[in-house]
Amino acid sequence: MTPTERAGPPGRPPLPGVLRSVLAVEVRLFLREPLNLVLGVALPTLIMLGLAAIPVMREPSPDLGGARFIDLWAPTALILGLCLVGVQHLPVVIASYREKGVLRRLSTTPVHPGVLLTAQMIIVLVAMALSSLVLLGSSWLFLDIDLPQRPLLFVVALAVGSVSMVALGMLVAALAPSGPVANTVSMLLYVGVMLVGGVFVPRVYLPEALVRSGEFTPPGVQLLLDAWTGQAESASPHAVQLAVMAGITVVAAAVAARLVRWE
Repeated sequence: MTPTERAGPPGRPPLPGVLRSVLAVEVRLFLREPLNLVLGVALPTLIMLGLAAIPVMREPSPDLGGARFIDLWAPTALILGLCLVGVQHLPVVIASYREKGVLRRLSTTPVHPGVLLTAQMIIVLVAMALSSLVLLGSSWLFLDIDLPQRPLLFVVALAVGSVSMVALGMLVAALAPSGPVANTVSMLLYVGVMLVGGVFVPRVYLPEALVRSGEFTPPGVQLLLDAWTGQAESASPHAVQLAVMAGITVVAAAVAARLVRWE
C-alpha cells in the first residue's frame, strides 16, 4: 500500500486524525452543557436511589416472587439511560446541525459530514457505557443488589441494546427535517420504549402483549433482567431475542444511512 493510499482520497485529510479532532470538539460541546451529563449518565442512578429510599421498595414482595421491587427495577433503569442519550439526545443534535446548515457546510469541505455523525455516535455510546457502569456500581454498593449473574449475556445484551438505540436515534435524525420535529418524534419513540421497558408501569403489571413485545424489541429489557438475575437458563430464547434486535438495528441503520440528508 502506498503512502497516498494510506492517506485516503485526494483532497481529504486522513480519517483517523480528522475523527479525533472532530470528536474532541464534540466532546467539549457535550461537556459544556452540564444537563447532558446529569440526564445521560447520572439520572437513571439518581432515580433508582430515590426509589430505594422508599422502605417498601426494599422489602421482599410475594407478588414479585419474594424479590424486592428495586431488584427487578434496576435493569429498567439501565434502559432509561440508553434511551435518554440514544433516542432523545442524539436525534435532536443531528437534526439541529442539519437545520443550522452545519452538515451542508461540512459537505463542501474536505471533512465529510459522516465524520461528525460518527463522533456523535461515539459520544453517545460512551455516555451509555458510563451510565451503565455508574448504575451497576451504585446498585451493588448502596442497595446490596447482586452484580449480573450471567455477565457474558449481560454484556452482549447491553451492547446490542445500546447499538439498537443509536440506530433508532439515527433513523429519527435522518427523517426529521428540524430540531423541534426530531424532539417530538424522539419523545414519542421514547415513551413507547419506556412503556414496554416497564419504566412507567412495572412489567409484571403490563398486559401480556406488551410484555411479549418487550422481549424482542430494542433495547431488550427482558434480556437484561434475565442476565442480571440469572433466570431462564436456556440459551435458545436469548439467541432469538438477540437476533431479532440485531435485525431491527441493521434495518434501522440501513434506512437511516439511505435517507440521511445533509441539508
